[in-house]
Order: sequence, then C-alpha cells, then structure tokens
Amino acid sequence: MIALRRVALQRGTQTLLEEAELTLHAGHKAGIVGPNGAGKSSLFGLLLGTLAPDRGEIEMSGGQRIAHMAQEVEALDRAIVDYVLDGDQELRQTEAALERARAQDDAHREGELHGAIEALDGYSAPARAAQLLVGLGFTQADLERPLSDFSGGWRMRVNLARTLFMPSDLLLLDEPTNHLDLDALLWLEQWLVRYPGTLLLISHDRDFLDAVCDHIVHFDRQRLVLYRGNYTTFERTRAEKLALQQAEAAKQQARKEEIERFVARFRAKATKARQAQSRLKMLERMGEIAMAHADSPFHFTLPAADKTSHPLLVLDEARLGYRDETGDEKVQLDQVKVTLLPGQRIGLLGPNGAGKSTLIKSLTGELPLLAGRRVAGEHLAIGYFAQHQLEGLDLAATPFQHVQRLSPTAADLTIRNFLGGFGFQGDDAFAEVGRFSGGEKARLALALVAWQKPNLLLLDEPTNHLDLEMREALTEALAAFEGTVIIVSHDRHLLRATVDEFWRVADHRVEPFDGDLEDYRAWLKARLEGERREARADKAERQAEGGVAKEDRKASRRAAAELREKLRPLKKTRDRAEKAMEKVQGELAEVEEALADAELYIDAARKEELTATLARQGELKSRLDDLEAEWLAAEEALEEMEAELLGNP
Repeated sequence: MIALRRVALQRGTQTLLEEAELTLHAGHKAGIVGPNGAGKSSLFGLLLGTLAPDRGEIEMSGGQRIAHMAQEVEALDRAIVDYVLDGDQELRQTEAALERARAQDDAHREGELHGAIEALDGYSAPARAAQLLVGLGFTQADLERPLSDFSGGWRMRVNLARTLFMPSDLLLLDEPTNHLDLDALLWLEQWLVRYPGTLLLISHDRDFLDAVCDHIVHFDRQRLVLYRGNYTTFERTRAEKLALQQAEAAKQQARKEEIERFVARFRAKATKARQAQSRLKMLERMGEIAMAHADSPFHFTLPAADKTSHPLLVLDEARLGYRDETGDEKVQLDQVKVTLLPGQRIGLLGPNGAGKSTLIKSLTGELPLLAGRRVAGEHLAIGYFAQHQLEGLDLAATPFQHVQRLSPTAADLTIRNFLGGFGFQGDDAFAEVGRFSGGEKARLALALVAWQKPNLLLLDEPTNHLDLEMREALTEALAAFEGTVIIVSHDRHLLRATVDEFWRVADHRVEPFDGDLEDYRAWLKARLEGERREARADKAERQAEGGVAKEDRKASRRAAAELREKLRPLKKTRDRAEKAMEKVQGELAEVEEALADAELYIDAARKEELTATLARQGELKSRLDDLEAEWLAAEEALEEMEAELLGNP
C-alpha cells in the first residue's frame, strides 16, 4: 500500500502540494495527470525518497522493490542486451559470485549458486531481455551493438527495457511513450496490462491511460484527487463535477456548442469511408470531452492560407532515402506516387523505421529525392513540425521576438493575443526560450507554424512533450483546420479526431490503408505473427538440415512440417485463451464504466443493481485471472516443446 497523509511539498517559491491525501493499494495501475509543472515527477521523488515532504507523512509497504526509469542514459560502450540484464542487480551479483566459485574450484558453492540463479529465473534472462528490446523496436542484429551507437531517443528505449526487466513490485514510469512509435507503444501497452505489480504512470496519452490504468490521480489545485476507472471515466466524472459549479457551466456549454457546430459542418462533408466515420464518432464525443477542459489555459485556431492549389503537391515515381558518405543510395521508399489535394486529412501508419519521417521530409523538400519528381502547386504553403525544430529555436530570444521576426509589421497586441492561446500569457511572452521546458518549446514551435497560415500541415510526432490540456487544444484546432494535414503520431485520440484516411508505409512502399486504427492493430499483429512463424519454420528447417546432404532436404522440410503439426494444438489453446481474454476484458470495461456512475451508489432504488453489478465484476475478474493463467501455461508449454523438438532443452 502507498499512503500520503496531509503532505505538503514546496520547490523553490512554488507550492506543489498542500494537505495532500492519497491511498493506493497493491495491484492498482494509476495514471498521474495534471498540467506541466504541477508536481507529477516530484511525486515520484517523494516515493523514491529523493525528496522529503515539508510536512506530512508517506507510508509504503515494507520490502517493496521499486523500478524507476532514469531520465538520463550514459552513452556506454556496452552491448544493449547486457545493459538491460544489468537491471537485475541481484542476478548480476549472483553470477559474479558463481564466477568466483568456479575460479576457486568450490563445487559445493557452485551448486548452491546454480540453484540461486535458477530461483531468480536467471537462465531465461537473456531471452527475456532480448524480447523486451525487440518489442520496443530493436532488431536481433542490434542486441550486441554498444549503447553509444544509438541516438538519445533509442537510448531511452533501451533504458525503458532495462526498467521493465528489473524485478519490481512497484513500477514508476514518467512519460515512457515519448520516444516510441505507434507499434512500440501498442506492444508496451499490452506488457503493462499484464504487469502484476503496482504501476504509477505519468503520461499525456489518453488512449494509453485508458488501456492501462484502472485509477487516475489528478493534481488539482495543490491536492491529489483519486478517481476510480480509466482516463475517459475520469474526464466524464470531472466534467460532471465542474458542471455543478455555476461559474463554469456557461463556459463549458459555450465550448460544447462550438464543437457541436463544427461537427454539424463536418457531417455534411464526411464520406462513408470507415476512418472518416470513426472520426465523426470521435468528434461527437469531443463535445462532451471539451466540458472537462473548460478551464484549460490553451485555446487557439490554425488558420489556413487564403489561396490554395489543386493539386497542392505531387510525388511522381519517387525514390526516397539518403546518400551515405561514399555517395551510395540508402533507399527507404521506392515507386512513391502520391497526390495531395486540398482538404485531405491523412495519418501515416507503419512499422518503426519503415520511412514515415523520410516521406514527410521528402514532401517538405528538406530531403532531396533520389529519383522521380516533386511538383509543388503555385500556392503551396507548408507548415512543418518535427522534434528537431525545437533545437532550432533561438534560446536567447523570447516567444514575442520569434513571432515578430516572422511578421515585423504585426501589431504588438495581435502577437500577444495570439501567443496567449498557446499558454504564453503576460510576462511569459517575454521570457527567454533558453529557460523553457521541452513542452514549452514544443508549444512555441507549434505557434510559429500556426502563425504562418499554411495550407499543408506536415506534423511528425507533434504531441511529444505536450501535456493533456495542450494535446486536447491541438486536437480541437487540427479537427477544425481547413487545409491539408499529414500526421505521424502515436497519440490515437489525436489521429481518430483529425484524420479521414490512412496511408500505410511498409515494405518500401506507400499505399492507402483501407481501415481504421483497430484494423491497423489487427494487421500489425498478423504481420508480427507471420514473421515469428517464418522465423520458427526457418529455424526448424536449419535444425532438420544439420548434417544432411542437399538431396535429403525434402525430408528435412517434411520434418519441419511435422514439427509445426505437433505445435498446432498448443497454439490453438493459446489463441483461444487470448480471444476469450479480449472478450472478457471488453465486458469488464463495460461493467466498470457502469460502476463509475455516482448515481448507482446514491439511489437507494438501485441497490440491487449495484449488488449485481459488483458481483458481475468479481466474476469477470476471476474469469480473466483463469484465462490469463491458461494463456501463460500454453505459451510456456509451447516454448518448452519448441526447444525440445529443436534439440535445445
């Protein structure tokens, strides 16, 4: 259990917590939300003991093993798989003791230490470490490369893998998705859902919080307010609470009506395409979501250029990629043929490293084509946002000066009002950028894009470093933007609300994807399973062919087919359990949504309904536990049989 009792915390002149109370029980998965600077990371410092409260008490169950992801990673000359294994310090110490016992020829001590390593699940550790790294986007060939070979974002992925590998009862994750693409995020989401300990998660990704968390801790005016349910339930509950405050009611209703008017206009233009309909449903929900964000400091629009071209931009039979230092081509995408028209809203999907950012850079003209043609319309005006642009900001200048340099004749009041919508109000508009956080720099970079009134917006992970309030304001602004939009993002809420069609970037091609995000998840899962099957079949064939002459390869292929046949019953059991788990999880989510209704506990006439719903929740949780155990047993048995049949017991 974790308990904060009347805790006060002050950093410098800012009071972060005052008389804060919070109780979390073992196994809770709690999302920590609140504006940037509210004290979310400081809460982790209190739990880790690196910060002490100014007043109050913090109680934690004894003996808890805590895993926490460090925010800085040294560029070590150590293989990344070894760096991940180093996260289990007890295992590493036991392995070192075993080496000493071997050097001393102490057979008795060796036997004891082999047993200790077995108890620590140490013999499977390299495979588990490799699985984490591959899940987060690394290839098998990457595993032995030194950490110093990788960029900062990839080193943070290694750091995340090391944190997940650490044996823990309490896992503290601060913005773990910032350096992930959508594929790695989906993998991490499923890993955390299965994590058996207590999880505290700081994130600004609402879909991620919805999928992983069963409680939300909200920093609200220097207090900690605990909400039961996921982020969507929190948002709904908070909107209801705010609606009870008369001072907020008119403001909320105005925001809701504004979005409803936009939805009415969009409905008249929406196609029957599945993604366009998905977006329509999301926009309809945003009217309610807006009520929970009525007190947000961010509210802005993205005006489009007065003139446009038809088409805006064309890539014809283009080959995209880079040239290395020797002048050789490194092709990422080939035979790219795309035409961008006014008003299109496109999301780019595809595995990590497939070329999504390369496509965007080629569309901007920043990256020259290796072959083919790039034809820009006469009135093309590009607004481009990418993370590297934050590094291009003038650290000695202010937000006001950045905008003024773009439009020297603009009125001072116009610039200040514009910057206010992005959260730079009052003196903040005249603060030096060098003192800004990553989130503040990202807001300024977006503001500079918006000021230039583009008719083509190219956004590469625009929500990194943005808190939930700013993400919601950006989502609303993009939803109403009248120009053409292309987005790469792992924020599924943003994609659902702003995109009418998807392009899939994979296998060196750019192609329309006929489906929505759920269809993409299914495609990705099928692709990964196909790669695994192919790898297993290749391994089986290599094992069967060991020492066999070329003329006997037909027989070895038959042996591989027999191997797959023996594994099939276990695979069916595993897959059946997985499907059943998904169904039960869906039913459980509906039950827990019903339990989030405050009226259910207040209305005496609904007492029987409450009792039945609570009983149903217990049944579903028990069923889910049984299915998870069944799935895990089948998966372990499958791995054991594969190893045995392949001669690797």
